[in-house]
Amino acid sequence: MAASNPFSGGGDRIGHRFADPALLERALTHRSAGPKHNERLEFLGDGVVNLLVAEALFARWPKADEGALTRARAELVREASLAAIARRLDLGPRLVMGPGEMKSGGHRRDSILADAVEAVVAAIYLDAGFEACRTAVLPWFEEALAALPVGKPGKDAKTRLQEWLQARQRPLPVYELVDESGDEHAKVFRARCSIVEPVLSAEGEGSSRRNAEQAAAAALLESLAADR
Repeated sequence: MAASNPFSGGGDRIGHRFADPALLERALTHRSAGPKHNERLEFLGDGVVNLLVAEALFARWPKADEGALTRARAELVREASLAAIARRLDLGPRLVMGPGEMKSGGHRRDSILADAVEAVVAAIYLDAGFEACRTAVLPWFEEALAALPVGKPGKDAKTRLQEWLQARQRPLPVYELVDESGDEHAKVFRARCSIVEPVLSAEGEGSSRRNAEQAAAAALLESLAADR
């Protein structure tokens, strides 16, 4: 009979079976749920993720310079990219949160999902060491790694939108902050990106105003692509 504890062992999507399931439980516990939360694991996981991605890029792009490697790493480990990984791993429904955070949809928020990915990476590292962590975690990034143009990672969404508009001699987009919520240590920003030719707007969320504007620009670009 399967164990009733949702943290027992880990799971196929994560790609690692935990010898100490308590590490996974801690990694998926948000600070709103109490004092035994995942913020320390998140701190450690941030460093491990950056090392794993840097190592993978260094090996795959032997002729890329430091600037290209740095930009590529930033693209792969940014909040939206990590949140997308969390959704593929189905981490959101497994997050342990306080009732207020759960009610506000925290298990769907990019910033919280990205933090959870970093915490899970740290939990794997502590549970089984660096080699096992590399084996489990690098496949999460494989699709995004393969999609990057070698040595020339894609421009960010705001730059791409601006270039799209300039190429058509249209007015530049306008960004505005429409909402700011959450505790001081875990702010969530919501921004709107609007253009006038065609008349179109989109919104996005992020852990900073800049990230929210990037998410809004990306959403607007998707709308433009769908309209073509």
